[in-house]
Amino acid sequence: MRRRRSMESTAESTEVNLTPMLDVVFIMLIFFIVTTSFIKESGVEIERPESSAATPRPDAQVLVAVTPEGAVWVDGKPVDLHRVGQTVADMVTDEGSVVIQADRDATTGVLIEVMDRLRSAGVEQVAVAASRGER
Repeated sequence: MRRRRSMESTAESTEVNLTPMLDVVFIMLIFFIVTTSFIKESGVEIERPESSAATPRPDAQVLVAVTPEGAVWVDGKPVDLHRVGQTVADMVTDEGSVVIQADRDATTGVLIEVMDRLRSAGVEQVAVAASRGER
């Protein structure tokens, strides 16, 4: 009779407790989510012109893209050229900056008009993106 009790107790003790393992997995998940750096994308494929004087601008708050066809995209969404200034002004804070990514084949007129509309909407820190190239 004693033997039966000891066999039953050993059968119960051989079960694996998964709670600590799940705790560790959740803690690792939270760690990786918090430490991941998120990259902002403009939403469209842009072939930027090259410049040997290009400097990185990691503090960009809003990305504006100008396609070769003249379409304007703000943070992955198409925006009418006449409303780009107010749209971006609503998104950017006082210390935030805007980076315009114009395609190599985009017309200069569209780029200048986007810059003018941003300035007239009160956006002060505007930069134009270029790829760093060796010349």
